[in-house]
Amino acid sequence: MNTVYIGLGSNLSDPEQQIKQALHAISAMPDSELVKTSSLYFSRPMGPQDQPDYMNAVAKLHTQLTPLSVLDHLQAIENKAGRIRKENRWGARVLDLDILLYDQELIENERLTVPHYGLKAREFVLIPLAEICDDLVLPDGDKIQTLASNIPANGLKIHSQLSYPLQMR
Repeated sequence: MNTVYIGLGSNLSDPEQQIKQALHAISAMPDSELVKTSSLYFSRPMGPQDQPDYMNAVAKLHTQLTPLSVLDHLQAIENKAGRIRKENRWGARVLDLDILLYDQELIENERLTVPHYGLKAREFVLIPLAEICDDLVLPDGDKIQTLASNIPANGLKIHSQLSYPLQMR
């Protein structure tokens, strides 16, 4: 089994519900098992500040799927939630699902870059990732706990714990 870490974010259309529904959809992916989820966090938006704060989380998935197959499934989940891809890279969105890590693989192609290019610079990724796997070491040898401890919180705060198995309201 491969271990995949997925970043989840939403700031439109009931973000908490969007993330919970996405986690349910991720848990239903074939040949995969959702192993762990972080707490839900509020974070300030990247880019334009004239949008609602984001809700973020990180999930740990065990899967036999290839990286591109995982990406296809995640994009299908985004599309079902109503995600519309726009030119505004950091604009408001219903749902954003990113592959942060796929085992210790380095992937660089036209569809996917792993580790995720923003992983080390985003508190809303590092802190939830350290929450669920504090002994994780990146392919370049950097330790998640060290990176998470040294990044400014930038207003990041825990909203709530996610109960596992997931409870839908």
